[in-house]
Amino acid sequence: MLKQMKYALLTKLRNPSIVFWPFLFPLALATLMYFAIGQMDQADFETVPAAVVVEEEGEAVDSFLPFVDAMDESSGLIRAEKMTEEAALKALEKGEAEGIFYVGNDVRLTVSGNGFPESILQSVLASYQSGEEAVKDIARLHPEGMQDALEKMKEYDTAVNQVSLGGTTIDGNVQIFYALIGMACLYGCFIGFGCALWLQANLTALAARRCVAPVHRLKLILTEFGAGFLVHFANMIVLLVYMRYVLKLEFTGSFAEMTGLVLVGSMFGVSMGIFVGSLGKVGEGIRIGILLGISMSLSFLAGLMDASVKDAVEQHAPVLSRVNPAALISDALYCINVYDAPERFADNMVILIIMSALMVGGAFLIVRRERYGSI
Repeated sequence: MLKQMKYALLTKLRNPSIVFWPFLFPLALATLMYFAIGQMDQADFETVPAAVVVEEEGEAVDSFLPFVDAMDESSGLIRAEKMTEEAALKALEKGEAEGIFYVGNDVRLTVSGNGFPESILQSVLASYQSGEEAVKDIARLHPEGMQDALEKMKEYDTAVNQVSLGGTTIDGNVQIFYALIGMACLYGCFIGFGCALWLQANLTALAARRCVAPVHRLKLILTEFGAGFLVHFANMIVLLVYMRYVLKLEFTGSFAEMTGLVLVGSMFGVSMGIFVGSLGKVGEGIRIGILLGISMSLSFLAGLMDASVKDAVEQHAPVLSRVNPAALISDALYCINVYDAPERFADNMVILIIMSALMVGGAFLIVRRERYGSI
């Protein structure tokens, strides 16, 4: 059997058509996603102009005007200019201001659109309102400390970080890369599909010679499965090393555990391809379409295109997440890199192994019943 696996492996390595989708495409997609998503936090945004209209003198004027000045000096996020209401409305109409802050007993915001600049102004107002009482108390009780308080406000930053119970910071963008690994594992189906074609005597001369050989069909399937698995597992190791050590993504967990996970994920991808490829009565183009549709749909539900999709599925259809191999792989990566949940990680691995075994067993049941009138 080892000798047969050797020649099956050589056959696959000499066939470049099976290289692109399971190997080069995930690498290219990971690179593009890294530069598209990974640079979002470093993007430079233009300063948002705004007008300030003082309706009446009061505590809000004494606290809000220094606040927006501090925001301008510290971050350059907004540039607020004091105007009359008539001038402010003209500036808003001409696009010279993205919004108008009306300051009186309280502070109100008027905007003309619903885009990114308007969202920034709304965030500034929300930030002011969250600390409004503290600023007023300082102005009333310790006016001599107002300048120091405003200096502290210049150091505006997020005070709360979302972390796991193990203390690891959670980056929402990482979910997309976890789902990408799940998709790459499923793309082993294209290697498995090629394995299935080399088991059908009416498709290739090599398959015809194998089918007339005195070798059990299960042994043939396991040989093809083993060779395809080795090829795809090597693909996944390269992808994992590239994402962790070249792109330097937040894969801080055990590399050995991630290797074991992609090993099982590669098994499922290849076994799915062998199973669908064994559906001999279905056209080859249709089978490829089925594999592509299944792999991309499962990857979408695992959060590949939008990280919030996985959370929505987990909340409203948790059973679907338990049978979605891409979601299981993504969830297992969370268990390794973020959560301290070895039991859940083990459950995901067991489910993937069982599903792989069912796929290979189903392929054997289909292939062993095939008979050819002539070869």
